[in-house]
Parts: sequence; structure tokens; C-alpha cells
Amino acid sequence: MEQLLSEYLPIVIFLGLSAVISIALLIVPFVIAPSNPDPEKLSAYECGFEAFDDSRMRFDVKFYLVAILFIIFDLEVAFLFPWAVSLGDVGLFGFWSMMAFLGVLTIGFIYEWKKGALEWD
Repeated sequence: MEQLLSEYLPIVIFLGLSAVISIALLIVPFVIAPSNPDPEKLSAYECGFEAFDDSRMRFDVKFYLVAILFIIFDLEVAFLFPWAVSLGDVGLFGFWSMMAFLGVLTIGFIYEWKKGALEWD
């Protein structure tokens, strides 16, 4: 049993060291950083005008739909690269499985398009 536990000792040391470094990196800036912000730093950033409402205001649903679309197509690309590399190994079943996956994504995209999720009126 001692042999088994000694094999895990480097992992425990690594986890402990990473926890200590993480906590130190979170606490040290609060201790040593100055807390006198410049008025220029507190002014409106890049947009050129002051904020006109609360930062917790509601957003239009279209922002969330575009974010979901981005995630869906980002995942699609993440699945397409390994599939394209191993296309010769996966054979005909792998090809038609990916075509079914792309078909479902295409149907979802057409549905969102028809519902007007991509219109910015």
C-alpha cells in the first residue's frame, strides 16, 4: 500500500504547490496594489459616452441567440477537424454519421433563420 501511495506523491505535491501559487496570485495584488484610481481610468471607455443605464439591465434575446449560434458552429468546427483528419480510418459509417450531424445543425440553423434570430431590427 505504501508503494501505491508513494506513486501519487508527485501529484499531491503538484496540486498543493499549484493551490499555494494560485492563492498567492489572488491575494498579493490586493496587498501591494495602489487603490487610487485615476479619473481618466474611471471615465467612459472607447464608446465615448457615459453609461446611460444600470449594468444589470436586460439584454435583447437576440444577443443570446447569436451567442448560442456561435457556440454551435464553434463546436461544429471542433468536430470537423478531427473527423477530416481521420476520414480514411472511419470509413463510410463515419462519413454518414458526420453528414447526419451536419444535417441536424443545418436544420437548426434554418429554423433560427426562419424565426428571425439573425435579424437586427
